[in-house]
Amino acid sequence: MKRLWKATHLTLLSLLLAGVGVSAAWAAAAQTSSKKRALTASAPRGKAVKRTTSKRERGQKAPTALRVSEIQQALAKDGSFSGTPNGKWDDSTVNAMKKFQAAHGLNASGKLDAKTLQQLGLGSETAGIAPPTPPVRVSSASASQGEAVNSKQ
Repeated sequence: MKRLWKATHLTLLSLLLAGVGVSAAWAAAAQTSSKKRALTASAPRGKAVKRTTSKRERGQKAPTALRVSEIQQALAKDGSFSGTPNGKWDDSTVNAMKKFQAAHGLNASGKLDAKTLQQLGLGSETAGIAPPTPPVRVSSASASQGEAVNSKQ
């Protein structure tokens, strides 16, 4: 009797686990088909649906012409750039950047980086040294406590 009970339980357990696996696969298939229906519902019949996703652009963006002019002016002030600032990142600007970087002990790649901008006086004070820090927020309660302490002194 005990052997029959054990076999029955094992059979029921295996059926239950198989059912869970089937229901999980069914749920995943249902989600996929509902997404497809949502995409095609708004599209005209017979036309391909173009999927649009909002992907974040990776990498550094090129500086604007105004920013390049500022960099060229800073390089000219240092004596590395001899041309007239024109806002174009051309060969003379790259060569001036390499000259500036070499003179200041930086990696003379001719490319912009945080340390170079900092050395030119166009970057932040923590550029290339540490990760950015979030702005410090002062709550009204702590500000009033600080005022109370300062008024006692």
